[in-house]
Amino acid sequence: MKLFVISDIHGSLEYLEKALEAYESEKADMILILGDILYHGPRNPIPDSYDPQSVSKLLNTLKNKIIAVRGNCDSEVDQMLLEFPIMSDFSNIFWNNRRIFATHGHIYNMKNIPNISHGDILIHGHTHVPTAEIQNDIFILNPGSITFPKENHPKSYGIFEGNSFKVISFDKKIIKELIF
Repeated sequence: MKLFVISDIHGSLEYLEKALEAYESEKADMILILGDILYHGPRNPIPDSYDPQSVSKLLNTLKNKIIAVRGNCDSEVDQMLLEFPIMSDFSNIFWNNRRIFATHGHIYNMKNIPNISHGDILIHGHTHVPTAEIQNDIFILNPGSITFPKENHPKSYGIFEGNSFKVISFDKKIIKELIF
């Protein structure tokens, strides 16, 4: 099984389409969305090709392939447009005998690690900065942002496959990689 991970779409149809092209080319089985799906947020500029309604329609075509969590820019109004649940602050996914604690990152993050076991995985977005590191025997991952990357990183997504996690730019360069 291959899990495709994106975060911080912020309503950009253009970058969601690029991410979904990568999803298809990666031949991934499921999509994990780490929040901030439709709204750009008060601190961000309006993204290129900002179109939350079209973003929701496109994502709804894949609703049976999506696991999503709520970001700090997501609301109950957004949930009205989306045909898959987004209002949970976190989701637990079991992967190769490990728990993936998936969250947006505004509550749980590398400075506020949830109650998970040694060897488990905390994956979050929110910072828009790709991360793949180990902290106190917990794997800390972040796929970066497909719309608003920060700290001079490119737009990126993540891939769980086998015993590894890779952060990959839209031009197919591996930015970060961690083997479990």
